[in-house]
Amino acid sequence: MAIGRSKVVVVGTGAVGAAVAFDIVMNHVCDDLVLIDINKEKSWAEATDLQHSLGYNGNKMKVKDGEYDDCKDADLVVIAAALPYITGQTRLDMMEKAAGIMESIVPPIMKSGFSGIIVVITNPVDVMSYYVHKLSGLPANKVIGTGTALDSARLKYHLADVMNVDPQSVHALCMGEHGDSQVIPWSQITVGGKKFLDIINDNKVRLGEFNIDSVSEDIKMIAYRIVNAKGATTFGIAATTVQIIKAVLRDENKVIPVSAMLNGEYGEKDIYAGVPAVLNNQGIKELVEYHLSENEMAELKKSIAIIRDYSKKLNL
Repeated sequence: MAIGRSKVVVVGTGAVGAAVAFDIVMNHVCDDLVLIDINKEKSWAEATDLQHSLGYNGNKMKVKDGEYDDCKDADLVVIAAALPYITGQTRLDMMEKAAGIMESIVPPIMKSGFSGIIVVITNPVDVMSYYVHKLSGLPANKVIGTGTALDSARLKYHLADVMNVDPQSVHALCMGEHGDSQVIPWSQITVGGKKFLDIINDNKVRLGEFNIDSVSEDIKMIAYRIVNAKGATTFGIAATTVQIIKAVLRDENKVIPVSAMLNGEYGEKDIYAGVPAVLNNQGIKELVEYHLSENEMAELKKSIAIIRDYSKKLNL
């Protein structure tokens, strides 16, 4: 009986794509990893550098640079290609150029015969995920954007730090756009199973200065501070992407807030937005629909409306 090998292809070996590839190798996420870039010297260099790390991490992965034909038998393709960030831009400002990149990448992926799952990182990720879905012809459950997964990780870390608890004990997420209009549904956040809003009320001496609005703004803006200082966010998005890949390849049925197609959930349809989803080897198995407060639902709908307005510019 033949034993199958899992295969992942990363398209785009800039700062983000290279960090994702490194995280994949360090965690031995798959058996075969292929790197593709328009700059073939760059993809070769990153693949070769990763090969040289294999002697010390104890796994027997195969890593190489390649071409789009290598996608034909891949289980999963990560699209990490993007143009450099320009100071002052929002993620939505990057849409037109990002769309051009998707138009150059997705058709050759599909021409190879690829039929697996695509994970999109490129910003604005909600709009680009929908565009990749349209360009590829793949069912929506097989096109997953990283969405608000990284924002949610930032929020979990922040709240764990405030509470002085393990981040694994914090259940928190961001929803809507991966961008300036994202929403934190505070009514759904728990620490050790207890609602965070109750924790604030029960600990007014200790947490009396905790300001929900200030924290929400900090979570939205922290990425800009990182990018302005080092050129890109890399480690956080790499770890986020690898969690999504593992959930798919290992059929984990894990709930992660990703950019997914809404089909009536939260009163919205035919749009990609950041919502909690169950991920397994089908891609997106199903979406988790929370009972949001009236204000949270209103804010989520405003965020989705912004995504929809920009999606319409690409005739989506």
